[in-house]
Amino acid sequence: MNLHPVTIALIAANILVSLKGFNDASFFERYKFSIGAIRAGQRERTVTSGFLHVDSAHLFLNMFTLYFFADVVINWLGPIKFLMIYGISLLSGSLLALFFHRDEPYYSAVGASGAVTGVLYAAILLQPDMRLALMFIPIPFPAYILGIAYLLYSIYGMKTRIGNIGHTAHFGGAVGGYVVTLLFRPEVIGSHPIMVLLLALPIILLFILEKMGKI
Repeated sequence: MNLHPVTIALIAANILVSLKGFNDASFFERYKFSIGAIRAGQRERTVTSGFLHVDSAHLFLNMFTLYFFADVVINWLGPIKFLMIYGISLLSGSLLALFFHRDEPYYSAVGASGAVTGVLYAAILLQPDMRLALMFIPIPFPAYILGIAYLLYSIYGMKTRIGNIGHTAHFGGAVGGYVVTLLFRPEVIGSHPIMVLLLALPIILLFILEKMGKI
């Protein structure tokens, strides 16, 4: 696969910033997502945290996913709109985490997962005939099924706090990628209305649960 220079630049930025964080604890602590610090005025953390990772496995998983799906979005929308989706998804992941964890000053997180999940959802919307197979389920199935299942799992993760994972940022990134892609390519709604509606259902469910105080 011949990667677009923008994809290479994003991967390089994530690697360089993460390596700095691996080797410099004070740098990591200064730029990670932290509810208390953000509420105290360090709003840049909502962006800088998206380029830091906990360890090499965390970094590899996010960059591996970006490697596969970034150029799908670039081929459909071009590099500028791709970067807008990436950036807005990163920010929407941080903002949703800030909203849901606003009363937890010690809550912290890092990782490009929000941005990468937004890119994944954009790719699913733009290329709905794409089929994916997981390592432990080697049977290809429609990509939007994975998208729906992932959002439902994220809701479950947010509710149960399962694992050391920023489920809220993943979900927020998916919402960002979903909304911005439909703004860029509204014709997707007319050509694949059922898929668009199905992908929206977990988003609606999340906010219903939040209003009911169930999450």
